[in-house]
Amino acid sequence: MRKSVSKVTHAILAFIFLTILWWLASVILNKNMLPTPFAVYRHLMVIEPQVLWLHTYNSLVRLFWAMLIAVLIGLIIGLLMGRFPKINQLLDPIVYLTYPIPKIALLPIIMLLFGLGNASKIILLVLIIVFQVILSVRDGVKSIPKSYYHHLYVLGASQFQQFCKITLPAAYSAILNAVRIALGTAIAILFFTEVYGTSYGLGFFIMDAWGRLDYLDMYSGILVLSLVAFILFQMIDFAENRTNKWRKTY
Repeated sequence: MRKSVSKVTHAILAFIFLTILWWLASVILNKNMLPTPFAVYRHLMVIEPQVLWLHTYNSLVRLFWAMLIAVLIGLIIGLLMGRFPKINQLLDPIVYLTYPIPKIALLPIIMLLFGLGNASKIILLVLIIVFQVILSVRDGVKSIPKSYYHHLYVLGASQFQQFCKITLPAAYSAILNAVRIALGTAIAILFFTEVYGTSYGLGFFIMDAWGRLDYLDMYSGILVLSLVAFILFQMIDFAENRTNKWRKTY
């Protein structure tokens, strides 16, 4: 209970600190393009909830499917590469050759192949973040001492039992860190993908407001996107805390 109260207190203090910095910057610059935080907060309260929800919902749908697909693919490939050296030797060159390719440059090609809908945006997000998940999970599994497996192997444990009892619990932190990193990257790239070929999404809302020189709308969209990211990261932390007991059991 105390830990939860402490986290809430720290979040409130961080919010106040950022608000003060924002206010100071707006006062020093004294330009319309940087309104005070209080003006943005007031404006956020008068925007039609249906409008914000429509854009937020579309962004969340794209983010959800991209994260789900990327994490599932990255988790499976990362676990296999980390656990089996032969698979790692086979896939390692492919991963390192394709990872550095600037995936954003592929956006026109992806849109030509899959259209301007959600599919092209989700595919681009998956292509960007899946490699982060693969490498993080693989490195987490490879860092598990071999002696852990040896003890179960002597007792006659199967590969599946070793995976359930050793690999998954020991690599759990690496998996969650991979999800955190992928989520942060996905949110940043989501903003870019929503600028093109769509009329819905927080990225579109922000850039549309910028094009109209409506800075209150623009900063309101940025605040909502930041709040969505904050809530999602808190959900990951909550899941980690709730599963700590499961990890200790195994």
